[in-house]
Amino acid sequence: MPSLVSRGRGRRTINEINMVPFIDVMLVLLIIFMVTAPLITPGVIDLPSVGKASKQADQVLQIIVGKNESLELKQKDKSSSIGLNDIAGAVKQAQAGAANPAVVISADRNVRYEVVVKLMDTLQRAGVQRVGLSVQLSN
Repeated sequence: MPSLVSRGRGRRTINEINMVPFIDVMLVLLIIFMVTAPLITPGVIDLPSVGKASKQADQVLQIIVGKNESLELKQKDKSSSIGLNDIAGAVKQAQAGAANPAVVISADRNVRYEVVVKLMDTLQRAGVQRVGLSVQLSN
């Protein structure tokens, strides 16, 4: 029941909010959260791990895809232009003497994605095991 104040002629009610029950409820909630917070265990995140390579490749063959979608097979000292149909045979021939061969594809930024995928598919169908993509790291 609101309290009444008498002033001069008539009685008027006091419009104030009693803050004591509000503060009591907030303090009780604060204590509950402080007690239960250490009991909550954070969720476990299962991140993928990266395996270590057994050995660095002895010989790296680089296939360069130019802006005009031309292919160039680059070995240690020599490079030769080659077509998509002949690339699998040339890579297999270059890998014949190596113990742990790897192929790296370097493509220009403006080359269509489809060309790189076709090249990777051709190498996979020919049985080339280790194929990687060359990237340029930004500073």
